[in-house]
Amino acid sequence: VTISAGSRRRPAIRRVTGTSPGLVLTGTTVALIYAYQVRYFAVAWNGIEPGFARITPAMDAAARSLGCGTAATFRRVHAPLLARSAAASLLLVFVDVMKELPATLVLRPFNFDTLATQAYSFARDERLAEAAVPSLAIVRTWRTTVTSSSTAVAAAGPLAMNNSASPPERAISAAAT
Repeated sequence: VTISAGSRRRPAIRRVTGTSPGLVLTGTTVALIYAYQVRYFAVAWNGIEPGFARITPAMDAAARSLGCGTAATFRRVHAPLLARSAAASLLLVFVDVMKELPATLVLRPFNFDTLATQAYSFARDERLAEAAVPSLAIVRTWRTTVTSSSTAVAAAGPLAMNNSASPPERAISAAAT
């Protein structure tokens, strides 16, 4: 963003702070979190989109006719219908971020190592026995995450895989109470 100041143009950050920003955010956790958000937004969105597909405008209208405001409609109708999709998206993104290497290597702060960067550093130095520990930790975390999510789906019963797992009538009747 540049702002015209007379005959010359100066960046907005320089105009406000009086200094050149340079590469201020490079090597910070802010840059790393932003890179993760950009990279994994599609993964999260594709996981939560089926939950949004189950919410119809008629459900909102029914909740409003029962006296629910915007916050109450979200809490009593939308949140229960989005809970499973949001949890699945969270697990997918968590596992992917845990094993992410390129963005972490480029944007990480100094002395900030993740399991993936530790495994890479040990493997690069051909210290394979030491690289096994963080690698196995990544695999174990992935396995625990997948096992717990599949156990939760199995405990929910056979209707959990169907779009009618949380019927609109149940959500709307919950909004009425």
